Amino acid sequence: MKIPDKKENIAEYLLFMWQIEDLLRAYNLDIDNIQQSIINSVYQTEEDRKNARDWYEGLIIMMKSEGVQEKGHLQINKNIIIDLTDVHLRLLKNPKESEYIGIYYNTLPYIVELRSKSTENEIAELETCFTALYGYLLLKIQKKDISKETQAAVSQITSLLRLLSKKYKEIDQEEYFDER
Repeated sequence: MKIPDKKENIAEYLLFMWQIEDLLRAYNLDIDNIQQSIINSVYQTEEDRKNARDWYEGLIIMMKSEGVQEKGHLQINKNIIIDLTDVHLRLLKNPKESEYIGIYYNTLPYIVELRSKSTENEIAELETCFTALYGYLLLKIQKKDISKETQAAVSQITSLLRLLSKKYKEIDQEEYFDER
């Protein structure tokens, strides 16, 4: 199981991490069950197995200490949403980012509709987008029927998150080189 590169595609990485949180919950945060069911079958070398166990165990410890054993997200994952929201708002304020602004305004009706159906009013727009995309991925895994409306919304949200990830990577690289 290859962990997506956070620097290459932040959106893919975040969705992967949400999936890992749910996977750990499915195994009741029991590292021995995870070792037996996942680590031993996925990782080939002893070193890879040890590293994987350490990584999963670290996440389990964080989930317990942050009280997200049953639901919610780790602070490290919430921080990604915060960082992406910062970039998102910067892009919306930049008149040179007309492509991003256009995609955002095409996505906004879907975001508004999703938020109107949600019981969690306090979540950020981008978290709404990620939640919708994650829900869609779960439906696909379960081979459930997906309406044309949902597919259209997911397609538009995917366009927004894809471009946001690209812009995030560009900005991250610029800031890295500016610091040198």
